[in-house]
Amino acid sequence: MTINIEYEAEKKLDLPYEDIINQVVEESMDYEECPYEAEVNVLLTDNEDICQINKEYRNIDSPTDVLSFPMVDYEEPAEFDHLEDMVNDYFNPETGELLLGDIVISVDKVEEQAEKYGHSQSRELAFLVAHSMLHLFGYDHMEDDERLVMERKQEEILNRRGYTR
Repeated sequence: MTINIEYEAEKKLDLPYEDIINQVVEESMDYEECPYEAEVNVLLTDNEDICQINKEYRNIDSPTDVLSFPMVDYEEPAEFDHLEDMVNDYFNPETGELLLGDIVISVDKVEEQAEKYGHSQSRELAFLVAHSMLHLFGYDHMEDDERLVMERKQEEILNRRGYTR
């Protein structure tokens, strides 16, 4: 598995962010029983830069906590069966890994939301990674039933790695 992590924010999180990201990405892969080795890119940035990305890709001119850019089109969330027929579309030709997508996280929001929700920055970062990984697997939360599925899965992924409130 390849997890590329770039840290572009000036503010430094005082926590082992690489370890947290790696653990949660790996746990998410195991939880969803992804049958492939995969590649995930994670960018840690600040509110200003994530606002620009949010504006460019979603036409929303405000910072957000996390953005997900899935590379795979799923027929159903986390349904991997059809991917073997699309090797040229979804797999890195050099490594053979499934190109899951990109995650962008605001370190400013990690700090703000950890304080707001009364838990550690480590837990908040883990939550944002788990949430985004579910988006990379094709889950969404636009409808209540979808939201409830995502919330349950997020909590289970986090609990399996000990990131509790």
